[in-house]
Amino acid sequence: MPHDISLISTIAAGLGLAMLFGYAATRLAMPPLVGYLLAGVLIGPSTPGFVADVALAGQLAEIGVMLLMFGVGLHFSLSDLMAVKRISVPGAIVQIAVATALGAATALYWGWPAGEALVFGLCLSVASTVVLLRALEDRGVLDSVNGRIAVGWLIVEDLAMVLVLVLLPPLSGLLGGEAASGASNDMGMTLLITLAKVAAFIALMLIVGRRLFPRLLWLVARTGSRELFTLCVIAAALCVALGSAKLFDVSFALGAFFAGMMMRESEFSHRAADESLPLRDAFSVLFFVSVGMLFDPAILLQEPLKVLTVVAIIMLGKTIAAIALVLLFRYPLNTALTVGVSLAQIGEFSFILAGLGMSLGLLSAAGQSLILAGALISIALNAALFGSIAPLQSWLRRHSPLAQKLERRDDPLAELPMSVDQALLSGQVVLVGYGQVGQRIASQLDRLAIPYVVADENRELIEALRASHIPAVCGDAAEAAVLIQAHVARASMLVVTAPDIFKTRQMIQIARTLNPAIEVILRTGNEEEGMLLESEHRGHVFLEKQVLADGMAQHIAGRFRPVLH
Repeated sequence: MPHDISLISTIAAGLGLAMLFGYAATRLAMPPLVGYLLAGVLIGPSTPGFVADVALAGQLAEIGVMLLMFGVGLHFSLSDLMAVKRISVPGAIVQIAVATALGAATALYWGWPAGEALVFGLCLSVASTVVLLRALEDRGVLDSVNGRIAVGWLIVEDLAMVLVLVLLPPLSGLLGGEAASGASNDMGMTLLITLAKVAAFIALMLIVGRRLFPRLLWLVARTGSRELFTLCVIAAALCVALGSAKLFDVSFALGAFFAGMMMRESEFSHRAADESLPLRDAFSVLFFVSVGMLFDPAILLQEPLKVLTVVAIIMLGKTIAAIALVLLFRYPLNTALTVGVSLAQIGEFSFILAGLGMSLGLLSAAGQSLILAGALISIALNAALFGSIAPLQSWLRRHSPLAQKLERRDDPLAELPMSVDQALLSGQVVLVGYGQVGQRIASQLDRLAIPYVVADENRELIEALRASHIPAVCGDAAEAAVLIQAHVARASMLVVTAPDIFKTRQMIQIARTLNPAIEVILRTGNEEEGMLLESEHRGHVFLEKQVLADGMAQHIAGRFRPVLH
């Protein structure tokens, strides 16, 4: 029996309790992240019973941070962000500013120092990407326009927080942190050197890493060894994170993020994500457990008003600001509510930033406990908020004159321009959804000279289509006004590329009310849904797996047909 088993006991207790509490949280319709944090609270120094090694947990948390940020970089898609950049970039920046101002002003009112107030406000301004992605996936809206806007918004927030993690250490002296004694004499030079190191690191990664990592993955993949491939992925993430910290004085988080970004350039990026997922998940759980260990539950009894204020900033201040911004960009109420609810929580970046603030002397233990309390409560309530979107939207439409006015406001993208040739609006195809599938269908329609009208919720996409002289209307095709504007009453065919069975039914009902003879073409990725739609005579249903199998079988038959004859 070894004398020191603190590492084993810390990992075993952390993962074991995280599994139990995560399962309990899931059964209560809450994200498992809540259970992981509670597991950390239970084995932390603030609660009686077994206390895990806080120092070891901190190092395990650092590995968790690296792998979390590596995963974020591995899934970071510049093209996805560019598709919604006109709303996500300014929206995220303004929302961060509003939430930071609310948090900082509140902290200043409590009598906190200005530097601590700023860090506290920043911690409350950024939502959890992990929680958001899980919530969108559970509701099947991750690939919808609303989902893409919310994810793009979170990507901008994550990038902004990466910049904060880079700039906070050299600025800590100016803000009253521990670096004041050593760096306050020439703060400008310290900041300049830091930015130069970061720029050198980024340049090295973009010039060398962009070519080296894909080549490395390709060489390792050729060996055919699965474990060697997984080892390569994890080793690259950790080594780049450590090397960037030692050589360029940048954070582990930034190094791991860029390692993931560069690895995404490889044709094996999806395999890298899949192979590294179990280890990333395990250490991410340990990260959240270690964060929970730092939480003092006594804050809930000692400072209940402060806790409620923090929760209000996270769940009301941020949400209202986001909803107002989305409506200002003329997106519908449903999009505004979805994005607003998506941001009504805080998570991993808040914990990382709070830990950095603690290490720099810019955040007190009480401030960190308030942040952790706000995270626990907001994450626990976030699932219920998502469930309230539909009934809240219905209630607002019935009882709120402002909501009714917003729904009826004039929107040039919600109507086809007068310049559209009316000859194209008779017997045309109404194409709902202009994603990857919709674009391929549209290109075939163009090749065959078949007229069509696109209906999609993405305003930027509709503007681009109209600039290319393609008839397009912006809005949710499950609403009658959108299909009316697409002239579905005179169309020969309705093609729905979005695999949302509930909205699809509404579209078909509206289309057949206006045009009983219209032919309907549907897409689904679920066999049960496809059988249900066909049994209800909703239209001709294409099952994604079946279409793929048919295409491959036809290709095989074509190759063997000359031999058989």
